Amino acid sequence: MSHLLLALLSLFSFAALLEAQWKLRENVYVIESEWNDETPAKRVELACNTPDDALPVYWKKGTELKGTGKTLIAEVKEFPDAGNYTCLTANTHEIVSYDFFLITKIDSNGQMIRSILKSFKEPNRTFLKCEAKNYSGIFICSWMTENESPNVKFTIRSLEGSQGDVTCSSPVAHTDNSVTEYTVQCQKENYCPFAEEHQPIEMFLEVIDEVEYENYTSSFFIRDIIKPDPPQCQYVATNGTVTWTYPRTWSTPKSYFPLTFRVKVESTKKRKIQVYDAEEQSIQIPMTGPKDKISVRARDRYYNSSWSEWSSYCR
Repeated sequence: MSHLLLALLSLFSFAALLEAQWKLRENVYVIESEWNDETPAKRVELACNTPDDALPVYWKKGTELKGTGKTLIAEVKEFPDAGNYTCLTANTHEIVSYDFFLITKIDSNGQMIRSILKSFKEPNRTFLKCEAKNYSGIFICSWMTENESPNVKFTIRSLEGSQGDVTCSSPVAHTDNSVTEYTVQCQKENYCPFAEEHQPIEMFLEVIDEVEYENYTSSFFIRDIIKPDPPQCQYVATNGTVTWTYPRTWSTPKSYFPLTFRVKVESTKKRKIQVYDAEEQSIQIPMTGPKDKISVRARDRYYNSSWSEWSSYCR
């Protein structure tokens, strides 16, 4: 009976060690650490991959000696506990193997606490925003950081099971004051703009800041992230007519991908704004002042896409 109890306790202890970590890639593991003072550290077991069991080895983390022998139990809770654990031979001090541990912060409900990225206000304070200018299958994904760490690294990909393959460029950084926005251009392979979408694209972003790990997801149909570029417009002063052209980046033919438009007139003298809706590419605006500002924006006529940004002033 005692042997059975010991076996069960050993099995339970091994299972607890496995649950404390998950493999991100070869030799890299993520520790889920509950972020409060009361929760104890996670215990993880490290094994030195030496072919000779009799070979004496020891473990180091940086310059700190952590233990000797083929296995090591490490306790990981705070960021200083994470990092690279290296197994070396005792005689020649050659590296035999290593394990790198990252920490992801979780709350008492087991939910990931995300703090590396800064959220966009629209749409709905999202961290990973994707938009498409047309129905070509090409879209742009963006995220932001607070410029607090120069060593943050990103990996973005589509999750398995998404319809069709998605390829993305390397992130490009755009810094503005204290915020850096990263963008990637992605393309859904073999995308047909004339066919109905039945399965959403699921984008998955992994963020590593030194030893801190977080991930973010965004699921969407191309039709739901459409945001056209602004139209190009001009104003004819003789008859008060505003005309505009479709954005050059918009899908063709226009008969299959029509846009609807909104014209804004900002009166500097009366300090008021008037808005007109139109489906054609021109509108006559009565009694505009010489200093009134006129601009146009567009969106998909048959699907409730996002409005484009307002165009440059038409005069």
